[in-house]
Amino acid sequence: MRNPLAEKVVGIKPSGIRKFFDIVQDMDDVISLSVGEPDFDTPWHIRDEGIYSLEKGRTFYTSNAGLKELKEEICRYLKRKQNVEYCPQDEVFVTVGGSEGIDAALRAMLNPGEEVLIPQPSYVSYEPCAILANGVPVIIELKAENEFRLTAQELEDAITDKTKILILPFPNNPTGAIMERKDLEEIAQVIIKHDLFVISDEIYSELTYKDKHVSIVEIPGMQERTILINGFSKAYAMTGWRLGYACGPKAIISQMLKIHQFAIMCAPTTSQYAAVEALRNGDEDVEQMRESYNQRRRYLMHAFKEMGLECFEPFGAFYVFPCIKEFGLTSDEFATRFLQEEKVAIVPGTAFGDCGEGFLRVSYAASLENIKIAMRRLSEFIERLRKG
Repeated sequence: MRNPLAEKVVGIKPSGIRKFFDIVQDMDDVISLSVGEPDFDTPWHIRDEGIYSLEKGRTFYTSNAGLKELKEEICRYLKRKQNVEYCPQDEVFVTVGGSEGIDAALRAMLNPGEEVLIPQPSYVSYEPCAILANGVPVIIELKAENEFRLTAQELEDAITDKTKILILPFPNNPTGAIMERKDLEEIAQVIIKHDLFVISDEIYSELTYKDKHVSIVEIPGMQERTILINGFSKAYAMTGWRLGYACGPKAIISQMLKIHQFAIMCAPTTSQYAAVEALRNGDEDVEQMRESYNQRRRYLMHAFKEMGLECFEPFGAFYVFPCIKEFGLTSDEFATRFLQEEKVAIVPGTAFGDCGEGFLRVSYAASLENIKIAMRRLSEFIERLRKG
């Protein structure tokens, strides 16, 4: 019998995060700081709207692009937050999570052999999605000394005559790094100079702790060459509702929507009604969750300092990215031993790219109580390592 599998798919490595999730499932009493999922319940008024939509029998398909009122609310939200305007009819569509938007954008924009610049460490989906879209992923290794920001020179150095798209993953998973306005202005010059397009993944845009998030679409000349990806999972604790959105130029959005029509049909109707409520009345909920995350972030930075564990201060998302190079262990070895010996799950930095070697992703989307217990165990663990 002939090989039933596509070589392209077989050649893609599985997610490095999965290994630790699988181990944790077979262990008792593990504290997990590995999951990128809010530990909050979806705010009640948002859940209530979803329940109400079911009670009213709103179990039909929506239009492929999503509910009209949701697209209008998305546009109002972006006007309020980023002071940019999109046409809800032609420049916005509702996706099944932010990940679908990334996949659809790459498939709609790439011709075989065209290059996609992917700063790493970053979200695990970018590279495989580029490959599945017949593109060529080109990795830009971000540096700790730059607080894992993308610099204009790093971008310039990676561009070839085949480069078409830059993925901009900020606020960043796994490092917590952000890009400030001056950073974006500098790379925007390079993007415009080389006539590139941008897929800006801003799923953590509401979770910044230094200054208000700045989107690259706010920079002159960038809105018309950017697909903005966002969603409801992180800001509104709506991971299981599976809802996101993509905004961008009509010519690109129309082709992304074509893929969505044939592959998905439409995003979940119940989730869309709940999302309308989230955007209209959820700002206070987001603020409360952000304050809680910030408290945990500050606690972790203080704990690392007391341990003598090197870690730059992140100002976005809900992750910290401490350096463990002093211990002479690989990231995988450190995370595996820590899990086995102390029953705390964290993720090796290499799950997010080879340049994550020597680092760990620690999620603070967990209760402060569990974080404190985990840090006591980490302190004891690294003390044993230092004593040899």
